[in-house]
Amino acid sequence: MLSIMLAASNDFVTTVFPVLRYIFLVLIFISSITMIITTLMQSSADENGATAVTGQESYYSQNKGESRDGKLKRITTICAIIIATCTVLYFVSLLINGYSA
Repeated sequence: MLSIMLAASNDFVTTVFPVLRYIFLVLIFISSITMIITTLMQSSADENGATAVTGQESYYSQNKGESRDGKLKRITTICAIIIATCTVLYFVSLLINGYSA
């Protein structure tokens, strides 16, 4: 009974994990291109230098999350999380597939 379960799980691993690895690689590629583009579209952080000297914050600096730069930073963060997660899952699937073969 155990040998049948191990054989079935080995077939699952050898057929599904290579497909998952390709999916992870495509997600990493798309996320990295998106992250590069959104990083280049963001404005520089030099505009906050006056706030450090005067101590006053404008309405714009208080509501950065709804601005274009806030959205671009959010997209950049999401892409970085996707890249990190898919990279870890890719190498875990390599390890699992290597040990099961």
